[in-house]
Amino acid sequence: MDDHNNNEEQQNQEPMGYPGLERRRPGAVAARARARYAQVKAGLMARPPLQRWLLIGLWSVLAIIVVFAIYVALLFPLTPGIEDVKQARVAQPTVVLSSDGRELASFEQGLQEKVKLSQISPNVITALIATEDHRFYEHHGVDFTRIAGAVLANLKGDAQGGSTITQQLARNMFPEEIGSKRNLNRKLKELITAFKIENTYSKTEILEAYLNTVPFLYNTYGIEMASRTYFDKPAAQLSETEAATLVGMLKGTAYYNPVTNPERSKARRNVVLAQMMKAGAFDEKRYEQLAKRPLKVRFTRQQERNGKDDHFTAYVRRWLVEWADKNDVNLQQDGLVVQTTLDYDLQQEARRAVERQADALQEIADVDWAHSWPVNSTSAQTYADMRGNVTPFDYFWQSHGELLDAFVRESGEYKHAVEGGEAPAAALKRLKAERDFMRQLKAAKSRLEAGFVAMDPTTGEVKAWVGSRNFQREQFDHVNQASRQPGSTFKPIVYAAALERGITPDHPYLDAVTTIRGPNGFTWRPTDNSGTTGRRLTMRDGLVYSKNTITAQVMQDVGVAPIVKLAQDMGVRGSKLQAVPSIALGTSPVTLLEMVSAYSTIAAQGEYRRPVFVRRITDRDGKLIADFATQTPQRVLSQASSETLIDMMRGVINRGTGTAVRYRFGILGDVAGKTGTTQNNADGWFIMMHPNLVAGAWVGFNDNRVTMRSNYWGQGGHSAILLVGDFFKSALDSGKLAADAQFPGYRKPEPVVRHEEPEEDMEEGGDMQENGPPADLPQPPEPPEQPSEPRQDVGNRFPNDA
Repeated sequence: MDDHNNNEEQQNQEPMGYPGLERRRPGAVAARARARYAQVKAGLMARPPLQRWLLIGLWSVLAIIVVFAIYVALLFPLTPGIEDVKQARVAQPTVVLSSDGRELASFEQGLQEKVKLSQISPNVITALIATEDHRFYEHHGVDFTRIAGAVLANLKGDAQGGSTITQQLARNMFPEEIGSKRNLNRKLKELITAFKIENTYSKTEILEAYLNTVPFLYNTYGIEMASRTYFDKPAAQLSETEAATLVGMLKGTAYYNPVTNPERSKARRNVVLAQMMKAGAFDEKRYEQLAKRPLKVRFTRQQERNGKDDHFTAYVRRWLVEWADKNDVNLQQDGLVVQTTLDYDLQQEARRAVERQADALQEIADVDWAHSWPVNSTSAQTYADMRGNVTPFDYFWQSHGELLDAFVRESGEYKHAVEGGEAPAAALKRLKAERDFMRQLKAAKSRLEAGFVAMDPTTGEVKAWVGSRNFQREQFDHVNQASRQPGSTFKPIVYAAALERGITPDHPYLDAVTTIRGPNGFTWRPTDNSGTTGRRLTMRDGLVYSKNTITAQVMQDVGVAPIVKLAQDMGVRGSKLQAVPSIALGTSPVTLLEMVSAYSTIAAQGEYRRPVFVRRITDRDGKLIADFATQTPQRVLSQASSETLIDMMRGVINRGTGTAVRYRFGILGDVAGKTGTTQNNADGWFIMMHPNLVAGAWVGFNDNRVTMRSNYWGQGGHSAILLVGDFFKSALDSGKLAADAQFPGYRKPEPVVRHEEPEEDMEEGGDMQENGPPADLPQPPEPPEQPSEPRQDVGNRFPNDA
């Protein structure tokens, strides 16, 4: 019985033939875990409450430390190594390419100039340490005391940061490896890298590296370039307030930008000054004096230092800097690829055309103003032969003494002298006696300048852009920055408005002086240099021969407001147009880019496309970031009016003021255009349209008080036309442009009649036409009612074109 019972008990505990199997079952493991938990819990509960909670807290902390240590150990290899810290990481710069992939420029150099700590004002170092990291010399890369304080402040709702200068340097040196997202992973990488930096560099080297890499907006990096940008001085000369202003920006460069947010910047500057006072830099009395001072910012945007740059790439750079600021992109380090619309070959042709023709026009101006007597030659070679035997502009300076004095008074040297306490008369006399100063002043004022730009009317893409004769010498851009009166190149917009109003090209107008009365009682009586014929001319011939008298009457029929609106719709969108009657003759200043854009609208049969100069931006791996190539055109001019206007402007090239395109350059294809000249020959313009390309040029002097002396060479039909004709001839001869491309309604023109005389001495064809229509011009039909305005002498004369 007892044996039987023992056997039953043994069978219940352990099945025969499978000893220990029960112990290996999951249920058994869980049971033992529960038993162990119950044992520990019983032990804890047997202890006093305080001791019990202390043990629980200690075990929790130990567990967190173990987990954190494992996580950090896993993260350590993912941060920059010691060798990465020792060697400056080579950032891949953003590159700017032409449309066919040839490099135009890069951001490799950036706007950064590294200086030694000894070349930085002590005020900067004091402000930096007092504000950003007052325990800088006490910690080893990470200030755990400050971190704890920041955590407590954040819990109370007072947002604070706990980063040291070394941690900030880690972010500046390795933005990609560390990242910018606000999370624990990024912060731990930053802490680890900061420790590595402290183990690699001395405190002095860390300060120097930080101050040379910290960003300050406008693509500037480092305290030296920031000092020059915001205060126009080297970092070594920064005062307490200037140093505090720049250090104050580090909390938020855009938010505390002294240029765009001066009030915020000043308030932040005073916070930094207060921190400097607490650090013992000066006493409270000195602080109160400094806090009252104005910012005195002298913002000077620094030029990119790249030998490849020209006006186009400089324009792209400025645009990219703004684009990068808005899109959180680092142009020096992110390795972007910017594909522009520029055609490299056409750009070279444009440069050569501007150089050749502007040099020739400079010789003409030099010789014409060298003597008291004008040369009066229509041959550029005549001037070239004389150039070596004259003193350029000698007679101009002799005969314009008051203007020369005005130039001296407007110079920076004169203003600086007067502001420094020198008497105005004494400063003027002294500067006029300084030969080098006067030589440079005269050379700058008498230097002829030019601008040229070409666009594809079907896409709006800019294909060539030359902003001056020499970018290194003249960085002012005469394509996009110079605002000049367009003269008669504005007239096609007036005639376009007339066509839209339903006025036909054959509508007759009387070639007579017309008095135009304005709403305020003023009168305006535009005339032509050639006088008036008293005959009727069609609206078409008014444009072909650039008659001011006819254009003024067309303006009256259309109204000023519709002309201004149409000009804006067609592309004149940056310049503020003056809504006055004389706008019809091009008296309201505009840029060359705007005018070429407006003509591109005409060439595109009335569809406006904004000028495009960047097609797309990709990252270093070829991934598309931004695409600017595709745009929806805006219909601003009817197709019928556009085609009629193009046909009218064909007449300018075939028999009007632009015939030099045909006989001088032999361009026989379907092209149309318009010349323009402003008062006293101050500005010469010519814009020409080809079905696939629209190009325009401006010629003149930076100061419009200096002009071409020759009425012949001062006209756009003999000056600016040379640059455009030279360019188009090269583009057509090289096959870059199709010679057989045609606008709608093309008819082969009759050969241009020219005088039978040697080319270098010839009176250029169409010269008489530039000052009015030929005597045998067919008369339009008599209108039912004829204008009866009597002819009178006028006091406001405009050249009728060149």
